[in-house]
Amino acid sequence: MENPLKKIVTAQKEGRAVGIYSCCSANEYVIKAALLRGKEDNSCVLIESTANQCDQYGGYTGMKPADFKAFVEKLADEIGFDKSRLFLGGDHLGPLTFASKPEAEAMKESEELIRCYVAAGFTKIHIDTSMKVADDDPNTRLSDATIARRGAQLARVAEDTYVQLLKTNPDAVEPVYIVGSEVPIPGGQQGGAAADCVQVTKPEDFKATLNTFEEAFKSNGLEHAWSNVIGIVVQPGVEEKDAGCTEYDRAKAVELCAAIKDYDNIVFEGHSTDYQTKIKLRELVEDGVAILKVGPGLTFAMREALFALAYAEKELYGDEGSHFMEVLDKAMLAQPKYWQKHYVGTDKEIALKRKYSFSDRCRYYMPEKEVSEAREAMINNLKGGVPLNLLSQFMPRQYTKVREGVIANDPEVLIVDHICDTINEYLYATHQSELF
Repeated sequence: MENPLKKIVTAQKEGRAVGIYSCCSANEYVIKAALLRGKEDNSCVLIESTANQCDQYGGYTGMKPADFKAFVEKLADEIGFDKSRLFLGGDHLGPLTFASKPEAEAMKESEELIRCYVAAGFTKIHIDTSMKVADDDPNTRLSDATIARRGAQLARVAEDTYVQLLKTNPDAVEPVYIVGSEVPIPGGQQGGAAADCVQVTKPEDFKATLNTFEEAFKSNGLEHAWSNVIGIVVQPGVEEKDAGCTEYDRAKAVELCAAIKDYDNIVFEGHSTDYQTKIKLRELVEDGVAILKVGPGLTFAMREALFALAYAEKELYGDEGSHFMEVLDKAMLAQPKYWQKHYVGTDKEIALKRKYSFSDRCRYYMPEKEVSEAREAMINNLKGGVPLNLLSQFMPRQYTKVREGVIANDPEVLIVDHICDTINEYLYATHQSELF
């Protein structure tokens, strides 16, 4: 069964500024928001899990790909979302979490990773072999040829796995692939790297990468797989910072975006589109960056909502409240591994970043037992509704919707609706309801 995501390419090549945003998150509130807005918009929804979130060992979420699929589909059923319009993707599938191993071991693990995703029915596969493994020369740039060779190796596993899947599920949708070696670091910049130094991919580099991948696929008998490559990751010049982002400047990307017009079956995929304005997001789609990845921007919105509720709860309950924000920060200090490479500065500056950085490393700590318990305690304290005067103070957009009877004054409804405010920016940009 042909993958409906190919309609993105068709629309773009017909000159229509239609794309899709990719919700890169394993957070329940975020996924609920994406599905709810998809239902309201009569649109499709693309949800992706990264290799470090879900892998054959469970990743940091504790979910294998099949578990993640079941998790998302259960939420879709609860919301009443049409699952024929739900697409699941695997992001950064390759040696990302196995890079400390030599190539033979890292690629064996990567093959099993890809197999698990395709066997579970994920239909958008980002093959990412751009990172060095243990026996690569640390002082030499990893060549496109090496990246493409490893990518083709994983594509072979994906294709073979799909053939096996058809034996048990004859209606299984064929996966489409995203390739590309110019991939932003999953999770954002490290060590306080200046996002202003982001360089737009050069057209000649994009073309060389694409040609190298095509050659690697076809020399390995993967012509059919190559026909299902619909996108390539490039850097159009966007990246989030702790307190802002490098905004898309179409003038700087004009040559890159002109180059995609030479290809009938390929669109650009843009990572780190978080925190772009809806106008900039629409410009990206108009310029051929038809797949917009967003992750931290959505969990940041969730964190904003949780903190707004925490401030309201503090006004109501004082010391008898959940102390959600304090519990979260305590968990981050106890296990700094998820943020310490990303935040630099004085103790005061780092403390501020732990709470409010746009890179949103808070998201890694939401599943922690003590954080989850504090969140549930806070939600229970506010189950009767947030007093309107406090709701107006801390969540003014949701206050208006509550007053107008659009949404219920329920803490979890408020959280999801606040996330939807961010999703609306992407729906404005992509026009993805036109894909169906």
